[in-house]
Amino acid sequence: MHSKQSTTKAFRDLLIYRIASTISYQMMMVAVGWHIFEITHDVISLGLVGLAELVPYFLFALYAGHAVDYYSRKLIAFLACLLHVLVGIFLMLVALDYLQPATALIYLGVALLGIGRALLRPSYQSLFGELIPREETPKYSAYASSAFQACVVSGPAIAGVLIGLIGLEWTYLTAGVFAMFGMYAIVLVNEKQHSSLEHKNQFFKSLKIGLSYVKNHHLLLSTMSLDMMAVLFGGAVSMLPAFVKEVLHAGPEALGILRAAPAIGSMLTGIYLARHPILKYSGKYMIAAVAGFGVSIIGFSLSQTVLLSVVFLTLTGFFDAISVVVRSAVFQLTTPDQMRGRVSAINGIFVGSSNELGALESGLAASLLGLVPSIAFGGVVTILVAGATYFMAPTLRKMDLKDLIEEHAQDPKP
Repeated sequence: MHSKQSTTKAFRDLLIYRIASTISYQMMMVAVGWHIFEITHDVISLGLVGLAELVPYFLFALYAGHAVDYYSRKLIAFLACLLHVLVGIFLMLVALDYLQPATALIYLGVALLGIGRALLRPSYQSLFGELIPREETPKYSAYASSAFQACVVSGPAIAGVLIGLIGLEWTYLTAGVFAMFGMYAIVLVNEKQHSSLEHKNQFFKSLKIGLSYVKNHHLLLSTMSLDMMAVLFGGAVSMLPAFVKEVLHAGPEALGILRAAPAIGSMLTGIYLARHPILKYSGKYMIAAVAGFGVSIIGFSLSQTVLLSVVFLTLTGFFDAISVVVRSAVFQLTTPDQMRGRVSAINGIFVGSSNELGALESGLAASLLGLVPSIAFGGVVTILVAGATYFMAPTLRKMDLKDLIEEHAQDPKP
């Protein structure tokens, strides 16, 4: 049994770990983008930063999920933060010109960050499910989502200020220091012992079991698929630089505000949902939120002022937060503890691929249809996906988180 005090302490330590590691990652990625462009003055080089992180993430994610299910989750989470620390020091030395060639070594640092992210996601998700009682999952999922969005806003802002004040090299080092706080926080987490060692040394068999579980669990698969399709076609944020210049005729200050708007909407919604969890009609709320996300994207595409654009992008964050919180709760409530790592890794690949492919889809659609029509098209497709899900995924449509909590109340916790 979990006492309220022990749950609060466990969540606090785990959340500090997540906040510190996320801010560290966000700071380094902003600094890397600035660093690369400062050296190359080439936008293609900037695009390669995402690829340099994505490839190792995909290569390591599934094995990381397997490892999380059979080895110490706390140790893997610790190693993820340690990798951030080492990359911060490494990139600091590159920025100080102690290591050459700079461009290739920066991409190497980004690749190592991709490996760190592959380790971090399943270890964090698995520890969350291990430490938080099922009946408290919707509330704490909402708090965690809000904290993450706060980091998405604050991390780049901190990096931008520090680059201007103290330079790239010390910004990298500061990002490493944030990761050290994450290492300290994860040490304080009390991990439970794993009970099953079956398939520990059989990666492909273990992975096949994880894939089969996701494939055969209709509720889990439908929530992941709905979220993936919404991200794939609703990726208006990737077109923001062009939209700001060509439609709003504004400058970089407006771009910064618009980039922050969805995260602020998500953060505020997460805080509200932590106090008022969506326990009834949860599936309908999630589908409606995806449709609302699509409507907001269409509204954004038609806006002609910065203020109206901020309003619609904030609404995208509001609707996205509902979807994310419900999806996170479904994952935690329906996934057996001994499979959390693998399922989290599979989910991460779903989300990661849809983010990158979504940016590609937005670019291709913009070149074929024009900027504004392509954004509106993405919103329309998102609404159609939500409508199709409503009729084709009755398990999700009828899902209540309250029923899931009661259904899994007797499941053994580790």
